Amino acid sequence: MASFILKTASLMPKTAKETLIFILGDQLSHGLSPLRAAAKEDSIVLMAEVSEETTYVPHHKKKIAFILAAMRTFADELRDKGWTVDYVKLDDADNTGSFTCELKRTLTRYDFKRIFITEPSEWRVMHMVQNWENDLQCPVSILDDTRFICSHDEFQNWADGRKQLRMEYFYRDMRRKTGLLMNGDDPEGGQWNYDSENRKPADNDLFMPSPYKTKHNQNVKDVLKLIENQFSENFGDLDPFPYAVNADGANKALDHFIREALPNFGDYQDAMLTGEPFLYHSMIAQYINVGLLDPLEVCQAIEKAYQSGDVPLNAAEGFIRQIIGWREYVRGIYWREMPGYVDQNFFGADRPLPDFYWTGETDMRCMSETIKDTAKNAYAHHIQRLMVTGNFALLIGVKPREIHEWYLAVYADAFEWVELPNTLGMSQFADGGLLASKPYAASGNYIKKMSDYCGACKFKVNKKTGDDACPFNSLYWHFMDRNREKLENNPRIGMAYRTWDKMDEDRKKDSLNTAESFLKTIN
Repeated sequence: MASFILKTASLMPKTAKETLIFILGDQLSHGLSPLRAAAKEDSIVLMAEVSEETTYVPHHKKKIAFILAAMRTFADELRDKGWTVDYVKLDDADNTGSFTCELKRTLTRYDFKRIFITEPSEWRVMHMVQNWENDLQCPVSILDDTRFICSHDEFQNWADGRKQLRMEYFYRDMRRKTGLLMNGDDPEGGQWNYDSENRKPADNDLFMPSPYKTKHNQNVKDVLKLIENQFSENFGDLDPFPYAVNADGANKALDHFIREALPNFGDYQDAMLTGEPFLYHSMIAQYINVGLLDPLEVCQAIEKAYQSGDVPLNAAEGFIRQIIGWREYVRGIYWREMPGYVDQNFFGADRPLPDFYWTGETDMRCMSETIKDTAKNAYAHHIQRLMVTGNFALLIGVKPREIHEWYLAVYADAFEWVELPNTLGMSQFADGGLLASKPYAASGNYIKKMSDYCGACKFKVNKKTGDDACPFNSLYWHFMDRNREKLENNPRIGMAYRTWDKMDEDRKKDSLNTAESFLKTIN
């Protein structure tokens, strides 16, 4: 069908236009470089929902719905601003299913002198775009994504010559560059980092704010029906659908977070509570990652709340660090190391991802709660991702690419440039220490300290061995033992090996046998 359309369309007279602007689903910002560089009267904006993007991993229903509804709403806003927009919906009869073919189809109707696109955020799409000029026989300009604080060249210059690419030093440079929480050359409060104050476990009697919710516009209603029809077998729940799908709603969600949750965000950002998946977290990462919120403007709003006395310094600094520090840093790592980064596997891990990552059906309470919350909300906060599902995958030796693709699929805020370094580098240590200084491996004691999951669990967190012992306990030592050759010289985990060496042989044997027994029945 698609090839027939391309042939017949080519016989029709073309409309002459100066510029075709192609906007991707994570580029929903009115300040994009192509929109500033082109004239409305001589341009066509092309936006396309394609199966190639909705199916390359089995995305959460909410994730697909959010991106498509936000794209359609952004297209309406562009039309209101005077742009001519060609919009291809996923269920359009003539949809070819790929960005490249949709461009070819558009070129049969218009005679463009050039194509503008903001640089894609993912290497897979960038590789595609870099071939367009030859494929389409039309000049293609890939313009800088100015929504980031640190350019590719700036990060490369920072990284060159360094033996270790530690985020903390990069973060300090970004503080100096932006002036956020700075007093001249010195950090506000005399410290760069207040993470030591941000590790309090939460109590059940704390007041918990509700996340911001918005009313559905017609685009949301139409997309939800589409998802129900075409993606009914995908992971996760579609209802309720709480997301804003435009910049106005995203800014209201930001204001809600600053007012209701940010004052306690610092203290309790690492805490986990049953039935409280959001705690004091912002729930705005998906808005930043698709362009509905500007990251620097978000940080400036956080700083203003601190300066007004509404937010303590540890909360403001901790949140700003996540954006101008960690977010910018992992983007730099991603583009510096791709395309080979996705195949890193320092430990040679080869275990398939357990089935219960898709169902939550496991007797481990922490895993079950986190996975079922993920299915319901397309969300889990950073400690649930790092120290529960990520820690478990690390300890049992899951193939890094498989856990990477799971994270990419199940979270609404997951785009490969930000998710991949977090997963392979920080969570799985698959890059051998390029990003993290040590593996984030931990026994059940960490989860007990930071959550209430252990109290109602079938397994006993205080038991080290035996069928009813917390699996994290024996799996931790199994991981350390089997990877000793690669880890024992790491100065940050030398203490663990000294503890292991002091154990008597029977205790070591019991621990390893308990882990082996668990691994045999993991599914």
